Amino acid sequence: MSTTTSSTHDLAHLIDDLAPQFTALSDTIWDNPELRWEETASAEHHIELARSEGFRITPAIGGVPTAFSAEAGSGVPIIAILGEYDALAGLSQESGNPERTPDPTNTSGNGQGCGHHLLGAGSLLAATAVKRHLEENGLPGTVRYYGCPAEEAAAGKTFMVKAGAFDDVDASICWHPGDSTLVQRDHSLAYMQSYVRFTGVASHAGASPELGRSALDALELMNVGVNFLREHMHSDCRIHYAILDGGGRSANVVQPYAEAYYVVRAPNVREMRALFARVRKIAEGAALMTETAVEIEIDGGSSNLLGNTVLEVSMQDTLLELGPVPFDEEDLATARKFLTDKPIDMFGTTIEEGDSPLHDGVITFDAGAPRRVLTGSTDVGDVSWVTPTVQCTTACVTRGTPAHSWQLVAQGKLPAAHRGMIHAGKIMAGTAMNLLTDPALLKLAKEEFVERTTKQPYDSPLPEDLIAPPLR
Repeated sequence: MSTTTSSTHDLAHLIDDLAPQFTALSDTIWDNPELRWEETASAEHHIELARSEGFRITPAIGGVPTAFSAEAGSGVPIIAILGEYDALAGLSQESGNPERTPDPTNTSGNGQGCGHHLLGAGSLLAATAVKRHLEENGLPGTVRYYGCPAEEAAAGKTFMVKAGAFDDVDASICWHPGDSTLVQRDHSLAYMQSYVRFTGVASHAGASPELGRSALDALELMNVGVNFLREHMHSDCRIHYAILDGGGRSANVVQPYAEAYYVVRAPNVREMRALFARVRKIAEGAALMTETAVEIEIDGGSSNLLGNTVLEVSMQDTLLELGPVPFDEEDLATARKFLTDKPIDMFGTTIEEGDSPLHDGVITFDAGAPRRVLTGSTDVGDVSWVTPTVQCTTACVTRGTPAHSWQLVAQGKLPAAHRGMIHAGKIMAGTAMNLLTDPALLKLAKEEFVERTTKQPYDSPLPEDLIAPPLR
């Protein structure tokens, strides 16, 4: 057996021993879902467990209140493992229930609709296993867990990168819960999000409408203009919005205020900025048409992912050593309750009758093949532009479960989700140890990174003066 294989399996046994306290952590975060920039309890639970394991804690890293780092070991290389813990609004759901039923014990209405309760706990599990392995074998090197807030529509890591939190990191590792098991080789979209606020003049809509200037009219005209823009932008681009304030509930008052939240995505930062500028012009045009004022406040953004083939191949080797997530018959029986008619898995494959409801294999890739275009976004993208970065996905939920859904929330505390999280911990820990003990591997990963970033250096999507918001 090779040293690498031996290390991977030693770490796997160690992770199985450590797993109960980390699955408990993930359940605790699930029970108290906190939205972006508000993850005070979630961060503190991670800090408490990391501190109990002997990590050195740095709070509010990069000036972000609900971010932190937990470090162990000494010297180089420094390998980062990234975690998240923020939730989504409006997705409260009773655990294990395949019918739409909000959790009666959840007072916030939020839900872990993207599995970040698993993501943070699984990454800290991997970091803890690496820490213990380094100590038990007297090995040099540093492992650093990053608690990263506000991945959902704010991009906490982008603020952390901007503040230099990753400047000394040699390589970083991450994962995401999903419905399949694979090493990610995606090209994600860069994005920018902003508040768009129109201010008009209130007036009696029946008696003196000529005196009013409707902010709601301006917002509606902006939305119409953006909808026409969709025909004239690249098919890989995306624009989304939510109306936050329609100006009140009285139809006989000309609405003096209206507000929306816009997200603009494009294949890279340069194209995203260009598309965002067009959306800004539409907002300004809507204000001109209605004689209202418009304010656009940028709230955050992220870069597209920069892949690293050297690290992806190394992680795939580790994944193949470990094999698929070891689901049992009870997991499969429970998962069948969440299957929909003609379900489609994340790669667009129809799941036929008789197929396993949980992905029971490993999806591999050809290193020479084009990367898959992911029309979503992640702030891991910004980390990938400042240090070589690699990610995996493991099956944690029924095939065909949509992300950002109550169905995913319902499965987040089930044993299958725990098994997927533990498996991800093993993949990440094995990959981290390969980087810590194989200088040649890390050298090749850095050479690929330098070659790519020399051609196109990192360009932060955030305005120079934008900082993370304080705790509310």
